[in-house]
Amino acid sequence: MAPRRPNILWFCSDQQRWDTVGALGNPHIRTPAMDVLAGQGTAFRRAYTQSPICTPSRASFLTGRYPATHQVYRNGNAVFPAHEKLVTRIFADAGYDCGLIGKLHLSAAKHHEKRADDGYRYFQYNHHPTPDARHADAYEHWLRHEKKVDPQALFRGLGAFCGPGVPAEFHQSTWCAEMAVRFITDRRDGPWLLSVNPFDPHAPFDAPPEALAQVDPDSLPLPLWRPSDAERWRDFARVDQQQVAALDPTIRRPPTPAPTVRDHDKVASHVPGDYDALLVKANYYAMIQHLDAQFARIMEALRASGQAEDTIVVYMSDHGEQLGDHGLVLKGCRFFDGLVRVPLVLSWPGRFTAGQVSEALVELVDVAPTLLDAAGLEVPDSMQGRSLLPILEGRADPHRHKDVVVTEYKDSVGGHDDSTHGSMVFDGRWKSVVYHDHPKGEIFDHATDPGEFDNLWDDVALRADRLKVHLDALAATVSAGPPRAALY
Repeated sequence: MAPRRPNILWFCSDQQRWDTVGALGNPHIRTPAMDVLAGQGTAFRRAYTQSPICTPSRASFLTGRYPATHQVYRNGNAVFPAHEKLVTRIFADAGYDCGLIGKLHLSAAKHHEKRADDGYRYFQYNHHPTPDARHADAYEHWLRHEKKVDPQALFRGLGAFCGPGVPAEFHQSTWCAEMAVRFITDRRDGPWLLSVNPFDPHAPFDAPPEALAQVDPDSLPLPLWRPSDAERWRDFARVDQQQVAALDPTIRRPPTPAPTVRDHDKVASHVPGDYDALLVKANYYAMIQHLDAQFARIMEALRASGQAEDTIVVYMSDHGEQLGDHGLVLKGCRFFDGLVRVPLVLSWPGRFTAGQVSEALVELVDVAPTLLDAAGLEVPDSMQGRSLLPILEGRADPHRHKDVVVTEYKDSVGGHDDSTHGSMVFDGRWKSVVYHDHPKGEIFDHATDPGEFDNLWDDVALRADRLKVHLDALAATVSAGPPRAALY
């Protein structure tokens, strides 16, 4: 009799930076559940997203394919391409009971997203926590019918770019955890896969008041900043970015009041010109700490139900957040580490190496083939990611996986007439950034400048050398198409 395949708990936060896990080097944030997971499994400290924007990133890690191949570059697409196969559909076809809680975001989610062939039987959908009276979803149903609160009234009066949100009891992350516990503890005969996709710590910065009270803004270090940051943005004025001009994060400012009428999309993506960077950072950390508490509830349910030894757990995020570094918050066509580098931890007790911290260059396209490989399922030839299983099982050098990582942006959020297209290639030392059809790019040497302050683009010899590497890496993300059946 073949051994039972592992369950998979796939937890993906939204817009969480790589450097927000206490056990991995941040003494200013409390993440005990993530810390325990890192101690039980392998943490990849240099994991990079394929796009700094939600939809193209999620399309990449759910297909194991790069944006240049799956062609999903934008947020707000009408549909997800029918010819692209999601890894969750592969698992469902192999007999897994698949569930989703929270976001999917493979196509436009303004009111309610059109589902792809995703394989999810259990579908508790909520794109963002702000209620939409026209299209009530699973989170709103929970608030109204289980918590006995009016969703519209609950959020009325809230909605600042940075300020307190709803109480923890009614928070979307709390709902995600509660729905996850229900799925995990359901009776079933076969293995399961559960995607838990909370909205936090995506903007607006609106942690529960209880969590916000636990973080002192004055105790936090300032974002990365030099006065030269304000000057160099003139070179990139035509490049898409949700914040279009740098703002000195060392200047303290009063909190921004909530708007009289809340439009979630505007509040979440339009940066006020007078935000306080340390208040934003404290709120962001509070959101993550509340998220960690909810992740702890899910992990406890896994242990209490006797399934911990039989379950692969993945904790990751789709992309990062500028968080005031270089004078910017939110995201766009930028490729600083705060935005393109994400947490990635995988655990399977007794199978994956415990307490291992890998410095290998890895990408989110590697997650799907890793999970298939670990479950004993065939990895399709169409997947471009490379399985991390040899590292996870201690059969390979934990600090070597790929020579380069690639991130790309192409008209992903819109906002400029030129439909910005940018790409990044990083080899562990040199990071090259090309803004296609723009006169200037960026080259950073992480050996001497890990904060990415000194742009070496004007070094002609260095630029020529790095652009050759950049072109080769970018070209390698394009698929040759269907498998060859004949020589002619």
